Amino acid sequence: MSQTITETTGQLHVSSEHSELLERIEEITPLLMSQAAHNEELGHLTETAAQALHDAGIFRLGIPKDLGGYEASPRQVIEVIEKLSYADASTGWAVMALQMITGTTAAYQGAEATDALFADGGYHLMAGQGTRLGTATKVDGGYLLSGSWSFASGLPLASHIHTAALVEETGEALIFTFPKEQAQIVDNWDVMGLKATGSIDYSTKDLFVPQAYTYNVATKESVHGGALYRMGLANMSGINHAGWALGVGRRMLDEMKMLAQKKSGAPGASVDTDQFAAEYAKAEATLRSARAFVMDVWSDNEATLDAGEILSAEQETLTRLALNNATWSAHEVCMSVYKWAATAALREGDLQRFFRDMHAGTQHMTSGPVVLQACGRMLSGLAKNAEWVFFSLVENGAQK
Repeated sequence: MSQTITETTGQLHVSSEHSELLERIEEITPLLMSQAAHNEELGHLTETAAQALHDAGIFRLGIPKDLGGYEASPRQVIEVIEKLSYADASTGWAVMALQMITGTTAAYQGAEATDALFADGGYHLMAGQGTRLGTATKVDGGYLLSGSWSFASGLPLASHIHTAALVEETGEALIFTFPKEQAQIVDNWDVMGLKATGSIDYSTKDLFVPQAYTYNVATKESVHGGALYRMGLANMSGINHAGWALGVGRRMLDEMKMLAQKKSGAPGASVDTDQFAAEYAKAEATLRSARAFVMDVWSDNEATLDAGEILSAEQETLTRLALNNATWSAHEVCMSVYKWAATAALREGDLQRFFRDMHAGTQHMTSGPVVLQACGRMLSGLAKNAEWVFFSLVENGAQK
């Protein structure tokens, strides 16, 4: 059962902008597709692609409504990220990171900082990561932040960095926000897939960050916005990564469909075999089933949040499991497409790029084996009185 919190922050907001936003994404999809190869060459999104995303209002997706954002519901976010990832996997990945971090920063950090960063309905994009903890020392008015971090997806497009560190005096894990130019940026994104996400490294040494520009990494209490933000950062991540996997899987299936029709009728065409037809049908069922599971989990989660409650441990488990299943279901589809596309998948182009991007996406910790194992322990009843702390399942009484 779900746990009721003592003070609610309003009902779940369902954005009235959603349909129009999807239409705007549809309009810019040809442009996003046309920029994909150039994105890879640059290692980040082109100015043309980035401007189109800003003009379409996409980065307002997760910003609280009272700060000029859309505060879209989880299933609305999934549909948006899914559609962008269909156009280009790296674009979808960069956007999901930027909009989630920007939106949650606006919701959780101190009012003074939010007033400065989101003044007059505007916004600053933020990128970074919170899975590796730096260190922070408490000083008058704030903290001195030190550490090095990797995988700051979308950082080339951001003006500010969001990062996590452990406060030495208290042991509390906080998120810190500061201008990008105050960090040492390491442009080292040399990878197999998701090349255009610009997921580069950064570091700081005794950087002063004011108190107002911090919040607890595990908070589920927001300063701005409604019920959406009761789920916390880890569950927010689950929304976005699931949408990404579903969009990439759908694009690969559609690419295979077009290729099959092109190859059909040629002498010895493998796509004219019964085996291809059966495996394509299986891939469709796999992806559609994964999507249905994701949407079912988030329908239940939305009802809980809308009732003024927070997600139960079981709901958080199913949220992580649905993401894991979506990622590896999309990977299964990817491998089937690669098999039947044959040499067409080897050559430079959309199929090869999506194949590489899908394999890069599976390496994210949210879809890793440790999280899956923890889901199994919880759902099988072997984890007694346990709760999720970010992406770790912790027994009550155990050290977090």
